[in-house]
Amino acid sequence: MYWTYALQSKSNKYIYVGLTNNLERRFAEHNVGKNRTTKPYRPFVLIYSKEFSTRVEAREAEKKLKSGSGKEFLKSL
Repeated sequence: MYWTYALQSKSNKYIYVGLTNNLERRFAEHNVGKNRTTKPYRPFVLIYSKEFSTRVEAREAEKKLKSGSGKEFLKSL
């Protein structure tokens, strides 16, 4: 199983979108600073997640969330 997820920084409005096969592990990695891209924006809250049976489906959902309309959807949560 794969997850598409979105995190929002507690310190500002920065939103990060990604995909993983282990959501709990990946969320923890973001919050302890293992990801260079998100390290300056810690701590995070999980604002969106959806499970998919294949990586291809999760990647398509990730692409949609990274688009203009996807970002607007995430900001409205």
